[in-house]
Amino acid sequence: MLRLSELKLPLDHTDSDLEAAVRGRLAEAGVKAAELVGFKVFRRAHDARRRSDIKLTYIVDIEVRDEEGARKRVAGKPNWSITPDMAYRFVARAPAGGNAPRPVVIGMGPCGLLAGLILAQMGFRPIIVERGKAVRERTVDTFGLWRKSVLNPESNVQFGEGGAGTFSDGKLYSQIKDPKHYGRKVLEEFVKAGAPEDILFKARPHIGTFRLVSMVEKIRAEIFALGGEVRFDTRVDDIDIDQGRVRGLKLSTGDYLPCEQVILAVGHSARDTFEMLHRRGVFMEAKPFSLGFRIEHPQGLINRSRFGKFAGNKLLGAADYKIVHHCSNGRSVYSFCMCPGGTVVAAASEPGRVVTNGMSQYKRAERNANAGIVVGITPADYPGGPLAGIAFQRHWEERAFELGGRDYRAPAQLVGDFLARRPSTGLGSVEPSYKPGVTPTDLSTALPDYVIEAIREALPMFERQISGFAMDDAVLTGVETRTSSPLRIERGADYQSVNVAGLYPAGEGAGYAGGIYSAAIDGIEVAEAVALDIVNRLGKAAA
Repeated sequence: MLRLSELKLPLDHTDSDLEAAVRGRLAEAGVKAAELVGFKVFRRAHDARRRSDIKLTYIVDIEVRDEEGARKRVAGKPNWSITPDMAYRFVARAPAGGNAPRPVVIGMGPCGLLAGLILAQMGFRPIIVERGKAVRERTVDTFGLWRKSVLNPESNVQFGEGGAGTFSDGKLYSQIKDPKHYGRKVLEEFVKAGAPEDILFKARPHIGTFRLVSMVEKIRAEIFALGGEVRFDTRVDDIDIDQGRVRGLKLSTGDYLPCEQVILAVGHSARDTFEMLHRRGVFMEAKPFSLGFRIEHPQGLINRSRFGKFAGNKLLGAADYKIVHHCSNGRSVYSFCMCPGGTVVAAASEPGRVVTNGMSQYKRAERNANAGIVVGITPADYPGGPLAGIAFQRHWEERAFELGGRDYRAPAQLVGDFLARRPSTGLGSVEPSYKPGVTPTDLSTALPDYVIEAIREALPMFERQISGFAMDDAVLTGVETRTSSPLRIERGADYQSVNVAGLYPAGEGAGYAGGIYSAAIDGIEVAEAVALDIVNRLGKAAA
């Protein structure tokens, strides 16, 4: 098929207008209208750079009768290409007879879930070990923190089936390179599990929490049907390494699980697991991450600033933003995990600490927009080895717990007060969405001085890009510490740990992804590496 990019139409266009535009571009390329068999939309985005003239931008795949001739006519012309083959093909299949060793996946977030699914589809009958609960039970525990200030350290926003991505905006896009089109496989599996089909063509697709819950259950059911297994409420307390190779896992249930291939997909908050791996000598290094606050504005303000007179258009939906400022102190401040029409959520996983994150439902219909406003830091800011970043995060999470009142309320401050360097004693027109509630205070001691000063410098700069961003009544809520893993568990070209054979660090926790989409893609890549390793080892044993 032929692929046509950069096809722009006004917001109020019809399907007939789109077809006429396709026919017109074919004619311009020298392909007769009669040659057109049909077309489908591969991607739809919007171009809002001119608020007075917002356009929808399409990428369409076109079928014509004489494809060879059409290819010659469009060759070298701007915005024309050949539709790539994006069909997913398994790299291996488990040998018949069921004698292949069963791979183990630790963690059932997006990375572990897709790794387990792909391994199951290839016939390897994976065992997934998840320290938290099944997703619906986990949801009850999560609401326990939000509604009753009761934290379950093993079942919360971070831990449990679906991972941290379950309680997020469900964003399904990334800036990672994906030459093998694994992302398409992720989207197709999600649609099969109940995601809306528009995620297949929207430029910035998302799902939302409630839909993610049922999708996760359906993917788990497929893993079961294909011979896989999931052990909930089971934490990996130790790893058995002998002569540089994984031999088994010691579980919190008291069981010992023999295994030769282990995918480590534990997420960025499995701090006790990282500590255990470090004790066992698994090679890891500290890496950069970011610290900051969540900021909330009325969603209508963001819509008007981004879309002007088109604010409220159903095709555009709730407006988002992505902004960055490079500060005079050498730091970069940027928006992170922006959630249109969403809520700020309590994301703590350890007692006596406060952590924030953002979440949206599919409709993105809540009153506020929120985003992390975070500052990049490096291991030079927290020297002390691979685990120093964890200690650094914990320190500021404990400080937030103290400032909030020691009951899981979060410390908050009005932007006007924050910029004026005075404590907040009350709230204004923007009602914070964080549950179990906020405590107005002074955030100047909630994070390192260089982070505070960088954010103070950045907010007025962001006002120049988004009118109203530095409004006095906008709310800052602290703290955002889990932007990414503070360490990386190094792996080689074969995806295995550089010093422990059979251990496959994967996803966000190991430092190889950032969000649902990239973590799921990494899960597929690592699952393929495991499958090939099993097949190759069996082949050598047979020889």
